[in-house]
Amino acid sequence: MTIPVSTPSSATSPSALTALAAIVAEFNANRPLETSIAVALDTLCRSLDASECSLWLHTADGLVRTWASGDALAQEAAVDAALLNGSVSHGLRAVRVTAGDRRVGALVLQMARPLQPEEDRLLGAVANLLAPELAHAERSRQLEVEVAARTVEIDRERRFTEKIIDSLPTGLYVIDREYRIQAWNRKRETGMQGVSRDEAIGRTIFDILHRQPFEMLRREFDEVFATGRIQEYQMESSAGDDARTYRITKIPMRLGDSAVTHVITIGEDVTDWREGQQRYAQAEKLAAIGTLAAGVMHEINNPLATIAACGDGLAYRLEDLQKKGAEVNKDLFDYVEIIDNEVLRCKQIVDQLLDFSRPKQLAKSKVDLNEVVEKTLFLMKHHAGFKTMTLVKELDAALPVVPLGNAEQLVQVLMALMINATDATDGHGTITVRTRRGPSNTDGAIVEVADAGHGIARAELSKIFEPFYTTKPPGRGTGLGLAICYGIVQDHRGRIEVDSVIGKGSTFRVLLPIIEW
Repeated sequence: MTIPVSTPSSATSPSALTALAAIVAEFNANRPLETSIAVALDTLCRSLDASECSLWLHTADGLVRTWASGDALAQEAAVDAALLNGSVSHGLRAVRVTAGDRRVGALVLQMARPLQPEEDRLLGAVANLLAPELAHAERSRQLEVEVAARTVEIDRERRFTEKIIDSLPTGLYVIDREYRIQAWNRKRETGMQGVSRDEAIGRTIFDILHRQPFEMLRREFDEVFATGRIQEYQMESSAGDDARTYRITKIPMRLGDSAVTHVITIGEDVTDWREGQQRYAQAEKLAAIGTLAAGVMHEINNPLATIAACGDGLAYRLEDLQKKGAEVNKDLFDYVEIIDNEVLRCKQIVDQLLDFSRPKQLAKSKVDLNEVVEKTLFLMKHHAGFKTMTLVKELDAALPVVPLGNAEQLVQVLMALMINATDATDGHGTITVRTRRGPSNTDGAIVEVADAGHGIARAELSKIFEPFYTTKPPGRGTGLGLAICYGIVQDHRGRIEVDSVIGKGSTFRVLLPIIEW
């Protein structure tokens, strides 16, 4: 800024005028304030033959010497005394520097001789010249301090927000209207399709999610931008070895009250939740079927008993006629045998359904799963199809026991799984029976039956535990075996899982709670 120069009085000496003109010119040169103050103090020292010329600022801690030319020997107490007396104290002259009614500091001069009147006026003029500059500098420093503090606070809040977003167990990213990625949380950096944040930020989402069809992805984002409505849907991903289910949520975001400016996308792995929902729905379905079966089967038993009795009566009548010499067509005996066999098969189905709907309350105790496997394999030796199979047995000798289990029921479960494995391989393949320790006490004891057979289609996996549902050809199964297995395992407070790939085989996994020895 340009500093006006007052017309000096006739009493002002040429040396004082020269010094004042030089100082004014220096401040009008638009150089840094520190440089101009240093030049002004040097000029005063030379002009007034002073041993020290310094500028002191008022701070919260008192007067502080900030700039000095010369020896800089003055003490704060002496400066305070000089300001209080308004005169020279021990060769020290101090002039207040004020901006309006506010004290900014003091201009201090230390010299061996007294000041001449024109020199004293020169000192006051320089103090008046410095006052607005110091006030402005003080305001600038205060503003810088406030800006720095606010910047630190904003940076701290930004890091805290980023930490929250990075700590979420869900993948999250944000795109703008140019489809460019503006945020990419830590979860998006991990996993089979993980992409680093540095690689993602600033690029279009189509460059990063190149596995998804371009048009479909763009249409989803455009709909959120256009309507401002949240979108939510589920998608299947088979990027890894296991198929996973994700819930994708697209959320509109506005900067201000204008149209949608960004879209937040959240991806949550809901595979376990979905499987839990399916298991819950399956349990409810089985419970309803069991209740219905219990009522219906009791009624069916009566006509079945009547049919069986009539069949027996026909057999006796045919035998009597044959003994009396009558010619009896052989087909009649075949028909009676078919009636007996079909009644027996119906009774077996009825018994299985009744067992399924009202499980027998058998005694339970500590059960060693390895012993259950050995007993099951001993019984399976007599199964015709099992004799042609190759058996791989992997038993964990350190496996803990299952609390409150029934060995006979668990043998029934494993036999059903092994027979299914035999059927899946057409009696010529490998069956692997494995026991191992689980990840927690809730799923602490695991037994697996794996085959390298035909496999089960994904669409059928959710149905295989339903009563009467079977993937076997007609006449080779009632569809009750796995439903009964499901009920037995549930009664043991466990669960049964299945992994299957068409053409590669299936693995049925029974997980049971354990106790320590």
